[in-house]
Amino acid sequence: MARRGPYAKGVAKREEILDKALELVASAGYSRTTVRELAEAVGLSQTGLLHYFGSKEELFKEILRRRDELDRRTFGFDPEAGGGPVDVPDGTVRLVAHNAQVPGLVQLYSRFASEAAEAGHPAHEFFGERYLLARRTFTEGVERMRQAGELPQDLDAERLATLALALMDGLQMQWMYDPEVDMADHLAHFWGLITGRGEDGAARRESP
Repeated sequence: MARRGPYAKGVAKREEILDKALELVASAGYSRTTVRELAEAVGLSQTGLLHYFGSKEELFKEILRRRDELDRRTFGFDPEAGGGPVDVPDGTVRLVAHNAQVPGLVQLYSRFASEAAEAGHPAHEFFGERYLLARRTFTEGVERMRQAGELPQDLDAERLATLALALMDGLQMQWMYDPEVDMADHLAHFWGLITGRGEDGAARRESP
């Protein structure tokens, strides 16, 4: 049975805050988005805003959680969304192409992930679980490709998944320093090397 009253209103307000925060951080970035600006955007005081999250760190952690939920559905990494088996090469290339359009969220992710590496940080557990989920999802997708004959049979699916995640994070860091780095193009090239196909999907010809 659906909850009503103050609880439901509180949940709705929290969702409103996260939706607005995604917009603001995507355009302004982590360092230039203040709690005061977020509070004003949703008609609350700073104290009122933090009532829903507890601290700025918890707020930004939940912003990233919301971003991940949306990205998993949009780019085919959520099997429960009815999109069929995960297509790791296609999904990751489309994801990093999208990330290039939301620089503030890339900045938030990269800076927060680095800060949260220290045990005791409010987002430490979140990022640990996030990497575990991503590796598991990528590993399952890569293993399906291997079994379908799209990858070498002796390939280690879990190791390739770990390397793909590292490449995505590394490309984002380079891109923040040099926006001319085409993250999607480089990632597509990587998958082309792994699958033995060109970036347009065509099988490479063996040299005579």
